[in-house]
Amino acid sequence: MAHVLLIGNGAREHAIAEAIAGSQRSPRLYAFMKTNNPGIASLAEGTRIGRYNDLESIIAFAKEAKIDFAVVGPEDPLGHGVVDALLAAGVPAVGPTKALARLETSKSFTRNLLEKYRIPGNPCFRNFTSLDGIEAFFEGLTGIVLKPDGLTGGKGVLVQGDHFETPAEALDHCRAIFKDHPGLTVEEKLEGEEFSLQCFSDGRTVVATPPVQDHKRRFAGDRGPNTGGMGSYSCADHLLPFLDADAVSQGLEITRKVAAAIREETGVPYRGIMYGGFMITASGVKLIEYNARLGDPEAMNILPLLKTDFIDLCQAILSGGLDRLDIAFDRKATVCKYVVPKGYGLPADHPEAASTSSRIEIGPVQGARLYYSSIDRRSDGLYMTSSRAIGVVGIAADLPEAERIAERAVSAIRGPVDHRPDIGTEPLVRRRVDHMRQIKANTSHK
Repeated sequence: MAHVLLIGNGAREHAIAEAIAGSQRSPRLYAFMKTNNPGIASLAEGTRIGRYNDLESIIAFAKEAKIDFAVVGPEDPLGHGVVDALLAAGVPAVGPTKALARLETSKSFTRNLLEKYRIPGNPCFRNFTSLDGIEAFFEGLTGIVLKPDGLTGGKGVLVQGDHFETPAEALDHCRAIFKDHPGLTVEEKLEGEEFSLQCFSDGRTVVATPPVQDHKRRFAGDRGPNTGGMGSYSCADHLLPFLDADAVSQGLEITRKVAAAIREETGVPYRGIMYGGFMITASGVKLIEYNARLGDPEAMNILPLLKTDFIDLCQAILSGGLDRLDIAFDRKATVCKYVVPKGYGLPADHPEAASTSSRIEIGPVQGARLYYSSIDRRSDGLYMTSSRAIGVVGIAADLPEAERIAERAVSAIRGPVDHRPDIGTEPLVRRRVDHMRQIKANTSHK
């Protein structure tokens, strides 16, 4: 009976907690959270609230609970070196050390790694530590993307056409970025469709989960500001409507080569999650970025489909035995829609901003799964905070039915809430397919 420590407090971690609690190995779950997540707390035998950079408190809790191994959910504790501290205390962890977590925390590290080891997937890029040479590099790009070095909560990337229009405006953003970050990666703007390929790695074997497409924009029709993710979907064939098996294989092969390169570069095996954000373009699959943990919301698409015992999976990652474990997923479609306060993503002076601290009520969700994110349980019910509130997941034999389940469940959540009703729907999916068809047609005519 393993004692497992989960670090994290979001909907992603609620999904991980569910996977741990559902194991046939009867583990005992303990959770260290930045804020109390009532969904995680209901599954855990013990919880502790604290800061993710308070490594001493995390280690003390791990010792007190006699933890056998830990699972790290979000990027913040990884960036603070929680895995290093756990290892020093004799507690193995599913998650990379601080040096290996640079795969996510340092865009320049990852781009340089692909370049050094001649791994395909890099766009045209250059890393900068000052403004020197940036304007000249802009001149060779048809579109500009700016990526600060360091963690930005998934919202730091700036894209020409979305966040700025001209190279002069891009340069102003560069000046602002250097005030808070030591470095900056400038890349060419790619044209295509994005997909998430979350992989398990024991340092030598890398296994892919079903691909997922996330939706960052706040409002339906891909309008409004970027968010942490308003929802996502996956398909029963473990592909996507615009994505074939060859493209998934390209993404997996890039990740396998990156895992090997990290081991060669550092001498340390990467044990944890390698989540590649990819874009399929007219010239093949390109790497947008890596994350060193499961995605949020994408974890909610793939973990409920996992047929393999999650505890067995964690232990195979830690022991280097992924090649000896049969990892399988149900052939079902999933749609995740985030319920958020109406004021989410809007300026603080917007009339809807007050909705971020409102009470909500949850009626019958009829087969959907709910994963709590920024939710506070008080004596008189559930209250939202300023961020995403609840991940609502529909699972079915096909995408239309999964979308209907999710949408029906969202309508059962009452209060000043909002969501994206178009995620997983046929019109939005068709736009993605038509977009890729147009890109390929334009390329063939050149």
